[in-house]
Order: sequence, then structure tokens, then C-alpha cells
Amino acid sequence: MDKAQIVHIVDDDAAIRDSLSILLKTSGLNPLTYPDAQAFLKHYDPTKSGCLVLDIHMPVMSGLNLQDELLAVGTTLPIIFITGHADVESAVQALKAGAFDFLQKPFDNTELLALIKQALEKDRKNRAALVKQKHIRDRLQTLTPREKEVLDHIVDAKATKVIAIEMTLSQRTIEIYRANIMQKMQCRSTAQLVRTISEFNSTTI
Repeated sequence: MDKAQIVHIVDDDAAIRDSLSILLKTSGLNPLTYPDAQAFLKHYDPTKSGCLVLDIHMPVMSGLNLQDELLAVGTTLPIIFITGHADVESAVQALKAGAFDFLQKPFDNTELLALIKQALEKDRKNRAALVKQKHIRDRLQTLTPREKEVLDHIVDAKATKVIAIEMTLSQRTIEIYRANIMQKMQCRSTAQLVRTISEFNSTTI
């Protein structure tokens, strides 16, 4: 587990914050605690990997409201809600809005730690996928309009001869475009190029 990842704990109950902080530190994790949602928003750095352990019912701004705030700015931080028995309906609502999971109080520490580790791994993979997406997007932006058109044909599994006929260009010209595309996209084969574009188009975080 990456010790640079932060487990954010937001709960207005100081006793819960303290006990969770001790639990996570003794488990080799890196917790930060906040007494309310506003304090979290003030200090949260979205560039740093981690997850959020969040109480649903808090004064001024509830856990669900905080979730809405994070969704509004496109944050993908995995959220584990902790909730009382009467809040199960709210927890289900949170899951539908993309929360990672929820636990009812009193919860089992072993179960919570397992969920936190899963959430941290999910965030690590999400961020790695986003970096990969950005690299591919940057490469695509180096293509000329003509190269992008040829790329679309290549992804559609069309042969060079067919592409040349449809674009009313010579096969040699298409081959030059294809070579330029392979170089700019940093792909060694057509199969790798098609796979890269397919993964780019299908990836959702």
C-alpha cells in the first residue's frame, strides 16, 4: 500500500475521529481527520491519492451534501460512508451517486480496514488510468486533420487500398499518413494502435 495515499476522515464526533486515526496509523495507513465537511473542503488537495471515510449526518453540511460538492467538481475520490441504522436509505442513495461503500455503526474495524484498502487501490488505478488517458489525448492532439481521418479508417480495420479509394488519395500517401500516425501515437503495430484507441474511447472513471 502506498503510504503517500491519504485516508481522509470526516466526522463531527471527536471520539470516532481519534479512534479511527489510531486504528489507521497502527495499520500503516496515513489518516487526516476533519471535524466537518467545510474543514475538509478547505484543506483537501485533489492531486493527492487517497479515499474518504465520511459520516452521513453532520451539522451545516451533511455527508451527502459533501458528496454532491465533490461530484460537482469531478473528483473521483472513493467515499466510504459510516452511518447509523436509521440512515441506511441515505446510504443507498449515496451508493447510487457513486459512493464506494458504506458501513453501519458500530462497525467492525477489520471490515473497515479492508474497505479502505480496496478504496485506496481503486483510487490508485483510477489515477493511473487518468494519466494514461491524458498521454493518449496529448498524442492525438498532435495529429493533423488528415491523419485523424486516416486513423478513423484504420480503427475501422480498413486496408490501405480501401482507405486510399475512399479518401481519393494514393496508397503511398496513405502509407505515409499511417507511418506518421504510428510515430506520433508511439505504437509499434496496427494492433497496438487500434487497441490504444479502443481503450481510450471505452475508458470511464
